[in-house]
Order: sequence, then structure tokens, then C-alpha cells
Amino acid sequence: MTKPAVEPVLDGMNSRTPLLICAGAADAIEFYTKAFNAVEVSRLPGPEGKLMLAMLWLGNSALMLTDEFPEWGGFGPKSPKGSPVTVHLHVDNADAVVERAVAAGAKITMPLSDMFWGDRYAQLEDPFGHRWSVAGRTRDLSPAEIQES
Repeated sequence: MTKPAVEPVLDGMNSRTPLLICAGAADAIEFYTKAFNAVEVSRLPGPEGKLMLAMLWLGNSALMLTDEFPEWGGFGPKSPKGSPVTVHLHVDNADAVVERAVAAGAKITMPLSDMFWGDRYAQLEDPFGHRWSVAGRTRDLSPAEIQES
């Protein structure tokens, strides 16, 4: 029996999801749960105790958060550099979308790569300075499998 193709967008998600960059993402999660009744869905720990990615539900929509990662150009709103928000796009074909965006004037800030969490992923900056991430699912992995990667 053949395994079905990987769905490009996670179940329950939309194709566009805000990704907030926070100095202290764990504290931000605590605030959003108290202030807005957000429900924490998942956390992906990163290096040095930082959060690489967290997913919250706010009403009927997803919100993603990450800690600042200056080495990747990720700065929160209280830092003097960059944009505190990244618009994250779930797409069928990350390579095609990145190629089209670059042809239209976007600059690659993180090259396309197959990521340990199962996405083909890149980061871009549009001609107006806004940050975008583009991801197409290539593998379905459980949280335990991601942690093992």
C-alpha cells in the first residue's frame, strides 16, 4: 500500500500565518494565554534554551512565535534591527514560490533547505523590507520524531 502524498498545509492551518519574533517567546506565550485566552499547541525548543517555534490558537486562527535569532536576522520589535513580524506561507511547492518571489524582487535571507521538522523552507525580504518565510511540507513527522532530529 502506498503512503498518501504529504499535505502542504498542516491540518487546521491556513496558507498564511503570522509569526511573531519575541525577545522572550516563552514569556510572550504566557502573556497571550493570560491576556487573550490563547491555547498553546506546541513548542519546538532551539539552541541555548530558546524557542525555535511555538504554535498557539487564538480563537479560530493559528499564531506562531519564535525567540529572537540575530544570527538568522530575526529581531523582535524592541531591537533596533529588522521587522518583528514574519508572514509565513504554507505552499505546495516552496522552490517555485521562492523562485517567483526572487524574480519579482525579493531577496533571499535564508536559502531554501530541507528542514528537520519536515518542511522545505526559506526566508525572504520583500522590496519593502517585510520578512516572509515559505514552507512546503516534504515529510509528516510526529513531535517525538522532530525532537530526535
